[in-house]
Amino acid sequence: MLDANWRDPGFCVPNATTYPWQWLWDSCFHAICWAHLGRDDRAITELRNALAHQAPDGFVPHMTYWQDGSTHADFWGRPGVSAITQPPMYGHALAELVRLGVALPDELVDRARRGLEFLLTDRHRDGLGPVLVHPWESGCDDSARWDAWCPMPWTFDRWKVVKGELVDALVDPPDRSPRASARFEVASAGFGALVAFNARELATVVGDDGLEAAAAAVVTALDTRWDWEHGTWLDAVAVGPTSTAGVRTLDALLPLLVSVDTIAVDAAWEQVVDDGAFGGPFGPAATHRDEPTFDPHAYWRGPAWPQLTYLLWVAAGRRGEDALATDLAGRLVAGAERSGFAEYWDPDTGRGLGAIPQSWAALAAVV
Repeated sequence: MLDANWRDPGFCVPNATTYPWQWLWDSCFHAICWAHLGRDDRAITELRNALAHQAPDGFVPHMTYWQDGSTHADFWGRPGVSAITQPPMYGHALAELVRLGVALPDELVDRARRGLEFLLTDRHRDGLGPVLVHPWESGCDDSARWDAWCPMPWTFDRWKVVKGELVDALVDPPDRSPRASARFEVASAGFGALVAFNARELATVVGDDGLEAAAAAVVTALDTRWDWEHGTWLDAVAVGPTSTAGVRTLDALLPLLVSVDTIAVDAAWEQVVDDGAFGGPFGPAATHRDEPTFDPHAYWRGPAWPQLTYLLWVAAGRRGEDALATDLAGRLVAGAERSGFAEYWDPDTGRGLGAIPQSWAALAAVV
């Protein structure tokens, strides 16, 4: 699958038909897969190209169009790349390569450091940590956590229009690295956890005390936002309507990667595997089953996603929860096999959904 999706100048398209360009966090997961499969050259090349169009201030666009530079240029306001970012999984990818004995080019490490520093400084909001300036930056595009920004009742078509309007709301300096938004700034629990996790991962590679300290500050902010009523870490809205933070989604449990609140961590793990909450035989659902918005077949409204199950598998392993890690690995492998290595799938039946096959489902080979 990865070989079939490999493209010049060196990256995997997620899916040749549905996603024919390069995406940031997809490529980071691809690099991890390449390295575990013994293709170190492709792992390094994929990461290098994912960060190739980094802005001077460190901002990394989430999409690169390569030979199709005019595609969506009017939408983004610039050619060749997008005007927003995605979870900075390059910190974890580089650390994983080091653990596998892969030598990292200094230039690649420097780019990753500057990408994380952009999020930890330019996107920092006092007391909140790093903010998203567009819902796509979370990776969880149609999550019910963003429904308050969409005129009700929520529909796919209405939300699609709003997401375009939120691109227009980006507050851009001359180099068009989006530091703010006039309509959407959210300190997402999931995104904040991934920023802290990736900063900490990169800090272990380069011995950067500054990155470690910044990651610790984000974790401190996150752990003030555990909510016992809803059993989730809460988002904090800096710019926008009333928060939908009480909506229980799986990405909001990603602080399991970094949290030091052991009581909250234990409560979160119970929900991950509870078949009445998020649990499913083919991986945890993206939305809590008791949420009115839960739909096991709708994009980011309930299916299981391989990259989220992988991240929870990493979290379980790091915390010494070996039995839980083994359980999550089994569910991810079962889902990938049953779905045909799909983009996402029904958590109860494994029915493949979205693009089939999709390259990041190769994470099943890693676990």
